[in-house]
Amino acid sequence: MPYNVAVCVKPVPDPKHYDRVTIDPVKKTITRTGIPTLINPVDKTAIEAGLQLRERHSGSVVAISMAPPNAEEILREVLAMGADEAYLLSDRAFGGADTLATSYTLCHGLRKIEALRGHAFDFVLCGSESADGATAQVSSQLGEWLGYPHLWNAFAFEEIEEMPEAGDPEKKAFSIRTKMENGYMEWRARPPFVLGVARELNKPRFTSVMGIMKAKNKPLTVWSRADLDGAEDAFLGLSGSPTQPGEIFSPDLKRSGKLLEGSAEEVVEQIVAVLRSNGVVTGD
Repeated sequence: MPYNVAVCVKPVPDPKHYDRVTIDPVKKTITRTGIPTLINPVDKTAIEAGLQLRERHSGSVVAISMAPPNAEEILREVLAMGADEAYLLSDRAFGGADTLATSYTLCHGLRKIEALRGHAFDFVLCGSESADGATAQVSSQLGEWLGYPHLWNAFAFEEIEEMPEAGDPEKKAFSIRTKMENGYMEWRARPPFVLGVARELNKPRFTSVMGIMKAKNKPLTVWSRADLDGAEDAFLGLSGSPTQPGEIFSPDLKRSGKLLEGSAEEVVEQIVAVLRSNGVVTGD
């Protein structure tokens, strides 16, 4: 049977330009203006997993992202990889969100897409963590908001033939392996569920010239705060984020200097005296 897959995608700063990343001293959020972005690397693994599901079972792959307006370019790349359509949640009201506010916003975006399409998603796939924040929290939080079972750090994911009754019996059961410190855990589940995938799950495909050409005609929808019906401002953006940073300061790296005068022997004696006074040299 066909599966409907949603993939959450996050634009992250290009590592080549990390030296340009700064923190706003007032809002205490990362300043990304003017810094090139790319698809969070492990999100490509999630995209590939969605495309493989569609190839085996038919259905559709929808990409969704909460990001600034310039993320349209990133979503076009996802469409070029093979996704069928994309949605960008972009509004100043979403800015400065921590993982809880981000997952809340994505949840409402996904629910609206489901309402428009007339069916729920069978799989919601995310990268296990982002290259910039690396909190590894969004997939689990999104599962809680959606009310779906969720697993994190999945490195193996395949259909199985039999499984005790659970979930929708018309849908195939899946065996999922998730990494842990000294090994792995094996799970069995039927859709719908949320999965945070690890890099080892697959090798993302390259974007082809034909894919880039097709992406130009695929739908990419941008929604603002006003488009998310039912979302509460108390859970959006910086003000709706329970995680708030403390004081931010730059360490003082200045060093004092002193000019030593005299002969070489006298200068050495002065240096030794300073070292002894600071407990560095203790012998005669």
